[in-house]
Amino acid sequence: MPGQQRAVRARISGMVQGVSYRVWTRGEAMRLGLTGWVRNERDGSVTALIAGADAAVTAMIERLWQGPRGALVSKVEIEEAADEAPADFRIIV
Repeated sequence: MPGQQRAVRARISGMVQGVSYRVWTRGEAMRLGLTGWVRNERDGSVTALIAGADAAVTAMIERLWQGPRGALVSKVEIEEAADEAPADFRIIV
């Protein structure tokens, strides 16, 4: 029986633009077998929709606090999402 599926929307604040945060997020999500998307916001934050197995989503939320080299994450806000995720993980421009 497959594990519980979950989708969350994450908003990451701090120094998260201009440090390849979206590319890093896509790579980490793909390694965990997650689907969804990530995009920069006008206010300097990054938003991501992350969907997949509950344990993998939880692991990704923990990784969002670290980010790539050069990132300085000050806040990660999570809310459960009803959005339908794409079949892959994409960077939205």
